[in-house]
Amino acid sequence: MSFRLAAYAVCIEGGRVLLARHQPPKGESTWTLPGGRVEHAEDPFDAVIREVAEETGCDAVVERLLGVDSRIIPAAERTIPGGPEHQNVGIFYQVRITGGRLRPEPNGEIAELVRTPILDVSGLRRSSLVDIGLALAQTLPATGHVGPIPVGGLIQH
Repeated sequence: MSFRLAAYAVCIEGGRVLLARHQPPKGESTWTLPGGRVEHAEDPFDAVIREVAEETGCDAVVERLLGVDSRIIPAAERTIPGGPEHQNVGIFYQVRITGGRLRPEPNGEIAELVRTPILDVSGLRRSSLVDIGLALAQTLPATGHVGPIPVGGLIQH
């Protein structure tokens, strides 16, 4: 089984959430939250700020920890054919943009950034990370955990 620890930014302002359109080298694009892999020896708190800067061109501050999600992606459902089963542990932070100018990630897989009304998210082809982050931000569970998000239709791994 492969494993990834990642940190994600949930940036909500005025009823809109900041989303990034992830365009992999092969396959369809999906909307996701800014964020990504925590590097070796990096604090997830620092990783989310770094990832926001890399993917959006903006400076950010963490306002609070929202929660942690762990999900298993079966080998047959991975976007990498022939890859093993995969576990993704995501740490979700409420983040506020403090400066910079939104722009796509240079030489990366983030092709577009938008501030989408939360009510419109359900009509987008998106990563389940978006739904998890929004659920954490809207409910602020004391446990820092929400139930699994069903994958299928517009919701992807």
